[in-house]
Amino acid sequence: MAPKKINTLKAACAFLCLAVLASNLWSMLRWNEARGVYDDICYLRQAHLLQRFGLGGFDTDVSRDDDGYLKSKLKEIGYPTWSDVGTAPCHAPMKLTGRSVIQYPPGTGFVLALFPRGHQVVPMYMLATIALFGFALLAIFLARKAASILIAAAFGCLAVYMMINPAKASYSMAPTMVVCALAGFLTAQWLAGPQHNARIGGLIVPLGFLLGLSVDFRVVNLLLASGYFLFLLVSLLASRKPLQVLQGTLFTTAFIVGMAPTLVSNTINAGSPFASTYGDTNPDVRPLNLSFPAISDYLADGLQVMLFAIAIASTIYLLSRGKGLKRVALVTTANLVVNYAFFFTYSVATPYYTIPIAMLSLWSLLFAFLMQEMSVDTEDGTDGIAFGEVGTDEVRAQSLGQSHEGAIRPSAAEGPAEPMPLRHLSGRQRPSFGFQSIP
Repeated sequence: MAPKKINTLKAACAFLCLAVLASNLWSMLRWNEARGVYDDICYLRQAHLLQRFGLGGFDTDVSRDDDGYLKSKLKEIGYPTWSDVGTAPCHAPMKLTGRSVIQYPPGTGFVLALFPRGHQVVPMYMLATIALFGFALLAIFLARKAASILIAAAFGCLAVYMMINPAKASYSMAPTMVVCALAGFLTAQWLAGPQHNARIGGLIVPLGFLLGLSVDFRVVNLLLASGYFLFLLVSLLASRKPLQVLQGTLFTTAFIVGMAPTLVSNTINAGSPFASTYGDTNPDVRPLNLSFPAISDYLADGLQVMLFAIAIASTIYLLSRGKGLKRVALVTTANLVVNYAFFFTYSVATPYYTIPIAMLSLWSLLFAFLMQEMSVDTEDGTDGIAFGEVGTDEVRAQSLGQSHEGAIRPSAAEGPAEPMPLRHLSGRQRPSFGFQSIP
C-alpha cells in the first residue's frame, strides 16, 4: 500500500479510537462514587487516610476513624450497621497487631489520594483511559502494513472501551490496566528490541519496578511477574553467564522496590511484611480447588474467553517467528499458564479477574510484533514504510535502486560504477525508537 494510503488509514483508525475515548469520558462524567460497592469505600478510606496523615495513612486501623469518614460513607450507601465501624466491610482483624484494618494494598488509595475528596474516582479513570488511548495511538503509528494497522486499532479501541466495562467493577483495575500496557511495551522492547548489554538495565529495571508496583494495586497481580521470573531462571540455568545473573538480580530488586508500599503496609497493619492483611477468617480467602470450579463461570463470560483465545492464538503464532518474538512468546506462555491455572482453581470468578494477565500478554505480543515488523522494513531500506506485499529480494533491491546482483545502478551521466554488496548498503539510520532485528 502506498505511504499516503497508509497514513490515511492510520489517521482513520486514530479517529476511531478517539471516538471510543470521547464516549468513555462522557459516560464517566455521570458516575457516582456512592454506588453501594463495599470495596469502593475501603479504597476511598485509604485515600482519605493518606490525605489526612500523609505516610501515616498506611495505618488503616478502624480506630482512626475519629472524624467519622468511614461511618459517613457506610451511612451514605445504607449499610445496616454503619454506626459500628467494627463491622465495616473489607476490614479484617489482625492477630499480631490486634487491629481491624483495610484488607487491600495501599496503591489504589495512593492514586485516589492525588485528587480532591468527592472528585477522585472519575479523574482517576479518565486519566487512565487517556493513557490507554495514548498506547493505542503508539501501536497504530508503529504499524507498517494495513493489516497490522487494523489489528492495532481494533485492540486499542477494545482496551479503551474496557475501562468502562469491566474495569469499572473495581477501582484497582484502572491503574492496573495502565501498568499492563506500559509493562507490555517494555517487555517487547527488552525481548524483541535491541539486545545490547548497555541497554539491559535501562529496560529490565523499570519493567521489574512496574510489575512490583502492580502488586500495590491488587495482591494477585503478584502472579503477573511469574512468567518473567521463570524465563530469567531458565535462561540462567541454560547459559550460566554473568549477564543472566545481572538481569535476574536487577529485575528482582526492582520488583521488590516496586511492591515496597505493600510490604510496609503489611508490617504496620498485620505485623510482618509477609503477613496478609486479609486475615485468617476472611471469606475472600479460599483454598485452591483442583476440581476447577470456576471454569464454567469463565466460559460463560464472552469477553474473558475471547481475550484468552486471542492470547493463546497470538502466542502460538509468535512462537514460530523470529528469535526476539519467540522470547516474548515464551514469557507470555509461562505467564498465561501460571495465572490461568490459579484463577481456574480459585473458587470465585469475577468479570475482571483474568483481565490483567490477558492485557499484559496481548500488549506484549502486539508491540513485539509491530517492533519486529518495523525493524524488518527498516532493514529492507524502506525506512519503516510498507511497500505492500514485497516478497522477493529482487523487488526489495529495486526499491533501493539496486540490481538483484547487489550493485548500484549508475546513471548515464555518471558512467559505470563499481559493484557494491547489498550488505554494505543496509546500515541505514534506524528510527528514533531504535528497534533492531535480533540476529
